[in-house]
Amino acid sequence: MTHHRSFERSESPRASHRLPLIAFSLASLLCAQQAFAFGFQDVADQAKSLAKQNYSQPESNLSDELAKLKYKDYAKIQFKADKSLWRDENLPFDLSFFHQGMHYDTPVTINEIDGPQADDVHEVKYSPDDFDFGDLKLDKSKLSDLGFAGFKVNYPINSATKQEVMVFLGASYFRVIGENMRYGLSGRGLAIDTALSSGEEFPRFKEFWIAKPEKGDKYLTIFALMDSPSMTGAYRFILRPGEDSVVDVKSRIFRRHEVTKLGVAPLTSMFLFGPSQPNGQLNYRPAIHDSNGLAVNSGDNDWLWRPLQNPKKLQVNSFDANSPRGFGLLQRSHDFHDYEDLHDRYDLRPSAWIQPTNDWGQGQVELVQIPTPNETNDNIVAYWRPTNLPGVDQPLNYDYRISWTLNEPKYHSPDNAWVSQTRRSQGEVLQDNLIRKSDGTTEFVLDFKGPNLKSLDGSNTPKANVSAGDNGDISRTEVQKNPATGGYRLTLNVKPKDNAKPIELRAYLTDGQGGALSETWSYMLQAANE
Repeated sequence: MTHHRSFERSESPRASHRLPLIAFSLASLLCAQQAFAFGFQDVADQAKSLAKQNYSQPESNLSDELAKLKYKDYAKIQFKADKSLWRDENLPFDLSFFHQGMHYDTPVTINEIDGPQADDVHEVKYSPDDFDFGDLKLDKSKLSDLGFAGFKVNYPINSATKQEVMVFLGASYFRVIGENMRYGLSGRGLAIDTALSSGEEFPRFKEFWIAKPEKGDKYLTIFALMDSPSMTGAYRFILRPGEDSVVDVKSRIFRRHEVTKLGVAPLTSMFLFGPSQPNGQLNYRPAIHDSNGLAVNSGDNDWLWRPLQNPKKLQVNSFDANSPRGFGLLQRSHDFHDYEDLHDRYDLRPSAWIQPTNDWGQGQVELVQIPTPNETNDNIVAYWRPTNLPGVDQPLNYDYRISWTLNEPKYHSPDNAWVSQTRRSQGEVLQDNLIRKSDGTTEFVLDFKGPNLKSLDGSNTPKANVSAGDNGDISRTEVQKNPATGGYRLTLNVKPKDNAKPIELRAYLTDGQGGALSETWSYMLQAANE
């Protein structure tokens, strides 16, 4: 279940999230790409044909010495910068490639689309001479029949010099960054049977086609063919790097047979500990995570915020989201002092916000949280799960935009305050001698921020609507203005009725007359024995 974090870490968008502008920008891009002989329908035809065939398990072509590499040695294999595709053509983008090694043991086919004729589509050929192997002692004569494990897209995001802004490496995983970001969470093509005892199925992109850009282009178009034992799929990714980098995704899925659980637009991240779940061991870093919460904007425009956890056992939760407006795994703090990590710079990890661009129908956003002892494993997965699917002979079409951002409030309604932080500790009472003493409760401190709260005057303090399900007793709630943020702080204390059962908490701010002022904060306080 746990996914190893094996992408390279390296340095490195803002686009409108309103649907009319999305439609306009997509139409413009599509018109620009009509000159190419190869397009989305060509990939869809291949995926449909492939789905009618029995699944063929890809075979590894790696030697033992490459397959047994540890990550430290695998990272020594670097593509030579002067060999990058389009490097010398003064184009806005160029491509470099990943060598096979470790568990990246099956090649992917990578093609360039370079014109309107059928013979303008050609495979990018692998050569060991294009790689620097560092101090590794490898016999290059035995590498000639290998292929690429994946590729990087390079673009001048922070300066005139190109840096990588998008990576496809492993199964159907990809990562993107915008200005002044570092790689953090990942996107995926599809999630199949995640968190089931039968085991998860990992689709893989087996072939890519990349349209060569023109000199003035601010975008890059990538097509991908996905395959797995249960499904095939055609994908189109239109990447537009920027302050917020944006990827518009078009997908068409074909099924060989039914699956128990389908996860659309999956995101994968890491949460080890943070103020919402303090670390149990001494550590100078107050938080280690790529994302600290799940945000959901449902079809009826309700907003929900679920702080992430590193649970003691597998935890799966679902949140209603019919025809969702959006969801994402967010890193809501980008203050260095909230992490104090000079090496990994968690303050520069982006959030990823998914916005459907066609109607997805009835479904739920599902959050999977997996126990992990350290930050080397991705233990958080979020995706949208359809309630019902048409017959297996019907293709599935899911289109959406992913925005990779450090400006999370931009993707939230300004009329609805959000939770800027969640802090959890033991509840305390102040004794007559002014010494604090534990009162046996768990205390949560929630800070709400938003333009709508700043407009309130001191005589109009918001009220708290708090619930603790069947197993929680709320012993205290208090709302007070937070002059440091311009928002309001809600403090609540809760105690379980049965220590062997969890408590499902929900809280939001109201105007005292039934009107909601904030998103809903949702948290599952695990049982004492978990």
